[in-house]
Amino acid sequence: MAFDVVMPQMGESIAEATILKWHRKVGETIGKDETLYEISTDKVDAEIPSPLGGTLIEILVSENQTVPVGSVVARLGDASEKPSAAQPAAISPAPAGDPSPAVTPVTHSDADDNSLENRLSTKSSPLVRTMAQAYGVDLRSVKGTGIHNRVTKGDMEAHIAQQHTGAPTRPVHDPSAPTLGTVPALANPVAPHVPSFTTGERVKIEPMSRMRKLISDNMLASKRTSAHVYTVFEIDMTSVARLRDRHKKSFLEAYGTKLSFLPFILAAVAKGLRAFPVINASVDGDAIAYKQDINLGVAVSLDWGLIVPVIKNADQLNLGGLARSLNDLAERARAKQLKPDEISGGTFTITNPGVYGDVFGLPIINQPQVAIQGIGAIVKRPVVITSSDGTDSIAIRQMMFSSLSFDHRIIDGAIADQFMSLIKKELETSTFGLE
Repeated sequence: MAFDVVMPQMGESIAEATILKWHRKVGETIGKDETLYEISTDKVDAEIPSPLGGTLIEILVSENQTVPVGSVVARLGDASEKPSAAQPAAISPAPAGDPSPAVTPVTHSDADDNSLENRLSTKSSPLVRTMAQAYGVDLRSVKGTGIHNRVTKGDMEAHIAQQHTGAPTRPVHDPSAPTLGTVPALANPVAPHVPSFTTGERVKIEPMSRMRKLISDNMLASKRTSAHVYTVFEIDMTSVARLRDRHKKSFLEAYGTKLSFLPFILAAVAKGLRAFPVINASVDGDAIAYKQDINLGVAVSLDWGLIVPVIKNADQLNLGGLARSLNDLAERARAKQLKPDEISGGTFTITNPGVYGDVFGLPIINQPQVAIQGIGAIVKRPVVITSSDGTDSIAIRQMMFSSLSFDHRIIDGAIADQFMSLIKKELETSTFGLE
């Protein structure tokens, strides 16, 4: 009998996914756990293994097509079986640990908050949820035109434009609580389309990938949400460089992974976040949500975009644990082997453009976080050194610029600078348990 291959649920809030690529053609055989197809969701790109060995007898969802979680995307069976003419049916997600979900019709009702339709309409993309929060919109009140009435970005823009209020409003937990003032109304909250090329201009048009569109939407949403302010510090990394040179061989033998500069920075940042918890927080309407765990996201550049794996409870790891977690996540990110919970739950993000020679950058905050740190290239420069007796001299030191983009809604400049000062001191004086 034919076996239905269904779109898996790659996280609780994920309601749909896009087929990026099929690794087998109809009629070809595949072994159990070999990659059958690749998908893209709001959170992660992933390779999906075949649930069993057999022959791919039917493909029901073509590449670049988006379908709800639980949809039948293909059928496996014996080579002698003929493809079925039936259309793919939506199925209810399988309970955790159940490898063989039963095919059942998906029912929808207003009272069923866990129905597929309700999840698609209320748990839309991160951009749509950010827009809904910014403008005080209940997603259930917006008519969706996406799959199963899911609310899309276009639906939100049309809904906001119809309100004629223009000014975003924040959800208020306590109506009697004082506010910080009103936001001036925007003349047109939906930006008009501006042609990107003129008639007769020589251009090559390529559609954005799903990941590229998500990055675009999320970055624009972040600039609209957070009051971005920047500070840049110069840090002497000579001590860290010497520590790394002295211990990289023994470190590799002890932990089975290479020691780069970044684990030292992660350790210093984790200490800074523990000392200044507001930088590890998020804005929740008119309240501040102080995160009790320190989960560091580290931006990883991919050939097809950017992804931010998360090191959970980073403050509880030593230098070896940070290095192993960092290298493992980066390798699996490039191999499309990350799980949804490994790119979610971050409380602070670090991006390292310095690996490409960048002196320093001013990155955009990764919502709903309130700060992001940029790491510049470590380069040798002549600097003035003051000895303990007050004598000045010029020395060649390994120097690095590091920036902090922070949300001025809840982080004042003094706090941001104190946070960066602590990181600077840690990197310039600490031995990080190596000596």
